[in-house]
Amino acid sequence: MRVLLVEDDPMIGEVVQDALKDASYATDWVKNGLSALTTLASQRYDLVLLDLGLPGRDGLDVLASIRAKDNPIPLLIITARDGLDDRLRGLDGGADDYVPKPFQMAELLARMRAVLRRKSGNAAPVLSNGVVSLDPATKEASVHSSSPTLLSNREFALLQALLVRPGAILSRAELEDRIYGWGEEVESNAVEYLIHALRRKLGSEIIKNVRGVGWMVSKNA
Repeated sequence: MRVLLVEDDPMIGEVVQDALKDASYATDWVKNGLSALTTLASQRYDLVLLDLGLPGRDGLDVLASIRAKDNPIPLLIITARDGLDDRLRGLDGGADDYVPKPFQMAELLARMRAVLRRKSGNAAPVLSNGVVSLDPATKEASVHSSSPTLLSNREFALLQALLVRPGAILSRAELEDRIYGWGEEVESNAVEYLIHALRRKLGSEIIKNVRGVGWMVSKNA
């Protein structure tokens, strides 16, 4: 999953970005509203974390611009402005959740998972294609209800990207986009290495290679 963090406070931004990376989210961080809109126009994201008190363009204005383009991207407001009027304006303006600062990262991550489930139309907390199941809260995978196996951050990120869209073929570039954020070095043959590791842990048939195109997990297997 790739997240855009829009936060002008350097201390908060650094803490949240590091926590998101530890939670297996490829995270890009911008510090003002204009940069947020420019970045969203050029890069695909799975979720936005949006502060309101931004320099240049206020967060509510950024939210309005995003929704005016019929962009349905999941979006959580994270802000110190916790008055009722601000909360109502944010939620009525199209935010999927409103998280006042200060917050615990564990709660923010849980709210992110809940929003992503709602947006995907999947109420279950676990991703599954009928064969392999993945728990985003614990980063554990299991095959046919076998004992769960703990995955590394990048193993989890790759398998999650495939299970969000079972049956879809994802190219190397698309998988790298879900694993690496800005400034992170893309290791040589990283995708092949991670797929090999996942097959070793979960079985050789879990991830299928479509030669010359990319990789997939079966749909409703």
